[in-house]
Amino acid sequence: MNLQDLNREYDKLQKKYGAKELDSIYNGGCDDHPNICFVFMNPTSRNIASSKEWKGLKSPWIGTKNIWDLFYTLHLIDQELYSKIKQMKGSEWTEAFAEEVYHNVEKHKYFITNLGKCTQIDARELPNSVYLKYLNLLEKEFEIIKPTVIILFGNQVSSIVLGQKISVSQVRKKPFTKKINGTEYKFYSVYYPVGNGRFNIEKSIEDIKWIIDKELESETNR
Repeated sequence: MNLQDLNREYDKLQKKYGAKELDSIYNGGCDDHPNICFVFMNPTSRNIASSKEWKGLKSPWIGTKNIWDLFYTLHLIDQELYSKIKQMKGSEWTEAFAEEVYHNVEKHKYFITNLGKCTQIDARELPNSVYLKYLNLLEKEFEIIKPTVIILFGNQVSSIVLGQKISVSQVRKKPFTKKINGTEYKFYSVYYPVGNGRFNIEKSIEDIKWIIDKELESETNR
């Protein structure tokens, strides 16, 4: 199974759990041993790639601004490209510009995905039962891309992926391991940095910088 095979499964789940007029949003970035795999919650219609008219990448955060503040502060996107994102309206993103952004993500060796790929009209809260429908497929993503470390954003995503009750405030900078199909993966849980969690972005940045220094020093200094 490859990422394209998973996308077909995600499209089936979109029909069950997502907005019928929108497409699934999958993932994007470095899909061959990335340093970091970032796992968010689920996409909304603010991502313009969820439109059925959009024929380019169906990757997270296309047409949005705030999350790129986090990646820029972490030195995970080039300054010139970040400046373009901040100056551009969401509706002005083109399929070519989305490709440019995600080539830069790949260059910096990280991968962006969501636990749930079911695009919603707005940022409504989804029940655990919906996210659990995606867990096995997300774990297959990990098996395919083989990340060095996985960063889970927020209490709900962390609890579902790790299979235990997680409160981010209680586990900052604490590593977790989980064995998936015989391979052990390392996880960290950090504050959700956008939307209602925007006020926690500095804590997210602090923890991710610490994780990069601790887990990826040998990679980043090559």
